Amino acid sequence: QVQLVESGGGLVQPGGSLRLSCAASGSIFRFYAMGWYRQAPGKERELVAVIRSGFSTNYADSVVGRFTISRDNGKSTVYLQMNSLKPEDTAVYFCNAGLGDASYWGQGTQVTVSS
Repeated sequence: QVQLVESGGGLVQPGGSLRLSCAASGSIFRFYAMGWYRQAPGKERELVAVIRSGFSTNYADSVVGRFTISRDNGKSTVYLQMNSLKPEDTAVYFCNAGLGDASYWGQGTQVTVSS
């Protein structure tokens, strides 16, 4: 069982930056693929970025060049650095940990991009 706790969301103006953090419990964090997803009102949850145990990454086309996912295995934490934020980035952002058939979710953190 893995517990995930996100933090770092908030209100930011267009063009601004935020860094989300997701702290995980458990001693085998380094084996998990970690992902950030988001869900805007009335829309389906979508993958934003993923970082695997070998540190390879993938990003949604809409965030390439603006968002960076990283992980610190020593702190069992995954980060999402979000730059050049746009109003369309407004959503609840969820952290996910996946290993084989196991998948765990955090409670989500709200990101609002508005002037």
